[in-house]
Amino acid sequence: MSEAALRLSDVSFSYTKRQVLDEVSFTLNPGEFCVLLGVNGAGKTTLFSLITRLFISRGGSIDIYGYDLKRQSRKALAQLGVVFQQPTLDLDLSLIQNLHYHCALQGINPNKITSRIEMAMEEVGLADRMADRVRALSGGQRRRVELVRALLHHPRLLLADEPTVGLDIHSRQAILQQVRERCQQDGIGVLWATHLVDEVEPQDQVVILHDGKVLASGKAQQIMQQTETDSVKQAFNHLTGSNSV
Repeated sequence: MSEAALRLSDVSFSYTKRQVLDEVSFTLNPGEFCVLLGVNGAGKTTLFSLITRLFISRGGSIDIYGYDLKRQSRKALAQLGVVFQQPTLDLDLSLIQNLHYHCALQGINPNKITSRIEMAMEEVGLADRMADRVRALSGGQRRRVELVRALLHHPRLLLADEPTVGLDIHSRQAILQQVRERCQQDGIGVLWATHLVDEVEPQDQVVILHDGKVLASGKAQQIMQQTETDSVKQAFNHLTGSNSV
């Protein structure tokens, strides 16, 4: 059996006296697109901060492809590509300058950088904009560049924290399609955090996080069957006792 792309066991975290995550456990396998679904404040960003080692978990364990994040942090983090909730591109640099800088940080062979960037930008339809400054792009285009950047070093696990917030429906669909294709073609695991229930498809793995606790985990279709509901939105509202999504 191959190693799980991501395995969380009883992960807890508190800010001073306020508990944000309470014994969170779930598993994401290679090639799975998993939606971490929850309203703002559910604990999604805190969980991402723990997986990326920005915060240190005080309880439980996190394994990335078999590497324990506490004991083997360098090897574990080397498996990751990350799109954070807040944009991190340098607006005054060109697209290709931003991407070259990332490749250098990741230690990619200098002889392969340009061709890898060109191929990736061609795939997302932005090859003709590589010399443009990032601030000249639309919000959707910037997010697509961030996803390209996160995948340039060929990670085996992609974390995306609310990557489509504030974008129009067409931009959201294009970005989702881009990531789903990479997930299927390259077999990478994807953890996609969102509060937008329409981004969930029936075949997706779903983890419903609410008030720092996992209320359900499994295929979207299975969660609907278990809750005797007709949609993911109804299932979410049934489990959380709210009408938040």
